[in-house]
Amino acid sequence: MTELAPASIEELTEVVRETPKLLAVGARTKPRLSKVEDAVFLSTRGLSGILEYDSSEFTFTALAGTPIRLISAALAERGQYLPFDPLFVDAGATLGGTVAAGLSGPGRFRYGGLRDFILGARFVDGLGRLLRMGGKVVKNAAGFDLPKFFVGSLGRFGVLAELTFKVFPRVSAFVTVRLPYTSALEAAEMIITASGSRWELDALDVSAQHSAVFARIGGPAPAAEALATEILARYPKGALLSAPDAEAFWKEVREFDWAHVNGVLVKVPLTPKVLPEFCGLLDLLDGARAHITGGCAAGFFSLPCALPKLHDLLRARCFRALTLRGDSALWLGSNPEPQIHAAVKAALDPSGRFPSLDS
Repeated sequence: MTELAPASIEELTEVVRETPKLLAVGARTKPRLSKVEDAVFLSTRGLSGILEYDSSEFTFTALAGTPIRLISAALAERGQYLPFDPLFVDAGATLGGTVAAGLSGPGRFRYGGLRDFILGARFVDGLGRLLRMGGKVVKNAAGFDLPKFFVGSLGRFGVLAELTFKVFPRVSAFVTVRLPYTSALEAAEMIITASGSRWELDALDVSAQHSAVFARIGGPAPAAEALATEILARYPKGALLSAPDAEAFWKEVREFDWAHVNGVLVKVPLTPKVLPEFCGLLDLLDGARAHITGGCAAGFFSLPCALPKLHDLLRARCFRALTLRGDSALWLGSNPEPQIHAAVKAALDPSGRFPSLDS
């Protein structure tokens, strides 16, 4: 398939105006999102670089094709970071692709997801207009907060050109405890209890492969270790992970190293209440591997290959799922898109220059 690669925002705008059917792509770390017919690929990889970074204001602006790892390195030099834990960093995920996919990592549990950190955006809509929405400062209340609609939009509203984010001071130390469970119901109860505790956990994930809840604590080392001791007193079967083991575990989560390499990877929105039903679904899927993140905000599962019955199994349980990798339908299960998404699509792309919301 044809791929265009503009090297500037001006070129990007011209390409959009001259191309009747297109879809923006980044590093394609979630390849199923860009599997569409009759569309020219517009690569944002040539639009890379941090345009502004004011560490005193805790904000940066970068071009959409900038790799997340470059942004993370620049923030780390100033003792700052993106606390929602971007995913697929080592795989090369770009800032624009991360926004379009709407993926947040374990840090979403305490600090909120990607949607809570995006402040502004410049993008080219379906009419070929270069627009700016939002702002470049944290205290901004000008107009409709449209940038948040681009989170999870899959490139269906427009082509992102540059993005502004707020960042946080990096936590001085992290400690992780592993808390085994014997059933999905027990895991759900642990999540609910920990979520309402005084521990103020940095992350709270469930690993189906390890049959354990992993709780990450951030803060000054003595305080984090004291909280870990308190948690282990509450759950005596748990264990404190060594620093190397903890780092390896969270990297495995971030890069989806636990998933089947050439298989299907699916994301499902969850709550602790439906965790047992989600785990029951996994029991029906041969070779399923799963990880639940953000305190049960989202579940990811991986299969060795596509299953024709997957859509019906998800729909029967009222789960709506998004395929990130593999030969499966983009959207699986139930629950149509909210009407407001169709309204935004109609306003920004009335002629259908970009793929439809359900393709």
